[in-house]
Amino acid sequence: MQKFCRIALAVSLSLGLSVSAIAFEKPKTPEELPVLMPETQHATASKRITARFTRAHYKKVTIDDALSGEIFDRFIKQLDYARNIFLATDINDFQKYRLEFDSVLTRGKLDTAYDIYNLNMQRRLERYEYAVKLLSSKGDKNPFDFTKEEIYSFDREEAPWPASEAELDELWRLKVKSDVLNLTLTKKEWPKIKEVLTKRYEYAIKRLKQSESEDAFQLVMNSFARVVEPHTSYLSPRNAERFQVDMNLSLEGIGAELRSIEDYTVIHRVVTGGPADKSKQLKSKDRIVGVAQGDDDFEDVIGWRLDDVVELIKGAKGTTVRLQILSGDSDDEANIKVVSIVRDIIKLEDRAAKSEVYLENPDVAESKKLGVITIPSFYNNLSKDVKKEIAKLKEQKVEGIIVDLRGNGGGSLSEATLLTGLFIDKGPVVQIRDGANRIQVNSDRDGVSFFDGPLTVMVDRYSASASEIFSAAIQDYGRGVIVGEHTFGKGTVQQHRGLGRVYDLYEKPLGSIQYTIAKFYRINGGSTQHRGVLPDIAFPTAINPEDWGESKEENALPWDQIQRAKYSPLNELNTDIEYLSSLYQQRIKDNPEFNYLLEDISIYQAEKDDKTISLNLATRQSERKERKSKRLVRVNEQLTLLGKEKVADLDDLSDELDDLDPFLDEAARITFDFVSLGKIAKK
Repeated sequence: MQKFCRIALAVSLSLGLSVSAIAFEKPKTPEELPVLMPETQHATASKRITARFTRAHYKKVTIDDALSGEIFDRFIKQLDYARNIFLATDINDFQKYRLEFDSVLTRGKLDTAYDIYNLNMQRRLERYEYAVKLLSSKGDKNPFDFTKEEIYSFDREEAPWPASEAELDELWRLKVKSDVLNLTLTKKEWPKIKEVLTKRYEYAIKRLKQSESEDAFQLVMNSFARVVEPHTSYLSPRNAERFQVDMNLSLEGIGAELRSIEDYTVIHRVVTGGPADKSKQLKSKDRIVGVAQGDDDFEDVIGWRLDDVVELIKGAKGTTVRLQILSGDSDDEANIKVVSIVRDIIKLEDRAAKSEVYLENPDVAESKKLGVITIPSFYNNLSKDVKKEIAKLKEQKVEGIIVDLRGNGGGSLSEATLLTGLFIDKGPVVQIRDGANRIQVNSDRDGVSFFDGPLTVMVDRYSASASEIFSAAIQDYGRGVIVGEHTFGKGTVQQHRGLGRVYDLYEKPLGSIQYTIAKFYRINGGSTQHRGVLPDIAFPTAINPEDWGESKEENALPWDQIQRAKYSPLNELNTDIEYLSSLYQQRIKDNPEFNYLLEDISIYQAEKDDKTISLNLATRQSERKERKSKRLVRVNEQLTLLGKEKVADLDDLSDELDDLDPFLDEAARITFDFVSLGKIAKK
C-alpha cells in the first residue's frame, strides 16, 4: 500500500502541500494573480498515472524517500532553472517537504505543489515588475552604461540561490541590461528598445495572470515522469490532442516540433520533408524570438506561453510566416536571422524515401555511379518505396548504394526489419525485451536480397531508434560500412495511453501518458540504448555524446546486453574498414570543408563552457565584426573553389553554398573505395 501511495505521489508531481501547512508568504497582490488549486480530476489522474508507472513501466519504480527527493529537486529546477526567481530562504522552507513528495502525490493531495507553484508565480511577478520599473526609471534616457566592464551569466543552473531581494535585483538588473544591449546591437534606438522590452515583460506578467490549474499539474506530473525516465511524460488534454494530430500526419504549418525552455520557444525537431526542413535554415536548439504574418511587423515572443507561440506560427496552407531566429549556440540578439516560410500541409510523399545518382566525375561521360537513397523517417510502406528506388538505381547501373539516415529520428520497428531485409538474404534484425524479461526476435525471412553490392550507411547524432536498429544490423552482419557521427542512443519503446475511463463524469478530460515498455537490442546482444551505434568511420563533429542525445538525458536507462542472436556475419570487414579509414584520413587533410569544420569545432570546444557574455558595447561590437570578417573570408574561399565570384558583403551572398554537402561527398569517396574492393554480400 505504501508503495502505491508513494508512486501516485510521484506521479501527481504537484507537491501537495497546503498554504497553512507551509506558512509561505501570501501573494502581495492576490487580485492580480490567480491562486491556483488542484481540480477534481487531478487527484484521480495522479493516482492512475502512479498505478500505470508502477505496474507497467519497463523500469522498476520504487516509491521511497530517494524518489521523493528526486521529484522535489526536479520540480524546483523546472520552476527556477536559472536560480533567479526563488530566494535561498524559499528553498530552505521547502526542504522540510522534500521527503514527503511521494506520499503526497500517491494520495492525489496536491496542495503543497500548488502552493509552491503559486509562490513561484508571485516571485516571477515581482521580478518582471522590477524589470518594467527599471526600464522606466530614466524616462527617455538609457539607464545603462555600456562602457563598464560587466558580465552577464546566462546559465546559473549550478549557482547558489540569491540570499536577498537586493541580490535578486542585481541579477535582474544585469539580465535587463543584457536584453537592452542585445537590441542596441541590432541598431534600435532607446525609445524603441524600451517599448519592445516593456511589452515583453508586461506580456510575461499577463501570461502569469492567465495561468491555469492544468499548468501546475502538468509541471508536477512531468517532474515525476522525467525522474522515472526521459521518454516518459504526462500530456495535458491539449497536448494529448496535439499528439494524436501529429501521429495522423495532419501537420499544417511549418513542420517543426517546439518546446518551451525558460523564456524561449525552442525548436526541438524539424520534421523531415516539411516547410521548415525545406528552408534549410532551421535546426534543433534554434530559438524563435519573433513571429510575423507575411509582411507585417514582428511580434516579440520571448516569454510567451508555448501554446500562444504555436497559434501565431500555425496558419493556412500557402500563407507566409516570418520567424526571427536566435541560434541555440548564441545569446547575442544581434545575430538574429529572419527566416520566411510558406506554410503547408506535410504530406506523406514529402517524407518518402528518394534516390538520386551520384557521379564520381560529372565532367566525364562514362563516370562511375553510386546510388544515394535518402530516408527521412521509418514510415509505413518505407521498404516498398526503397525497393522501387533500388530497382531504379540498378537500371542505371550504380556500383554501390549510400543509405542516408542523417536526421532520421526513427519510426516503425517493422519497417526497420523490412528495410534491413532488402540488403540481406535472411536472418534476425533486432531483439526486443519487455519488462517481464521476455525476448522477441524480429527477423527477415524472405530469403531474398534486393541489393548485394557495396553499401554505405550515413548517420549523425540525430539518427535514432529505428535508424539505429537498421545501422546496427548492417554493421553486425558486416553487410556495409557505417559512416558519420555517433548516433542518438535511443533504444527504448514507448506506449501512449489515455487516462480517461468510459465511466468518468469529470467536466474536463484527464489527459494521457507516454511511458517506456520495452528495450531494443542488437543481434550481437548489445543494447542501442545510451551507446547508440558507433560509426566504422567517424566524421569530425562538434557534438559530443555527453552534450546531445540519450547520454545527455537525466535518468536515461543504462546500456546493458543480452544473449547474442543466432546469425552469421556476411563479411568480415575489419581489415577493409582500416584500409578505407586510412584513405579517408589522408584525404581530409587537404579537404578545405573538413578543415573549416575542424576549425569550428576547435572554437566551439574552447568556448562551450563559458556561460557568460560581456555587457560592454565596444567589446560586443568588436566580437561581432571579427566573426563577420572571418565568415566573409571563408565564404569567398568557398566561392573561389566553386569557380564563383567573390562577394563584398555577406548580405550579397546568394544560395550557391547551400547545396554543399561535404559529408555526402566524402561518404561517396569512401563508397567508391569500397567498390574497388569488390565485396559482395554472402548468401
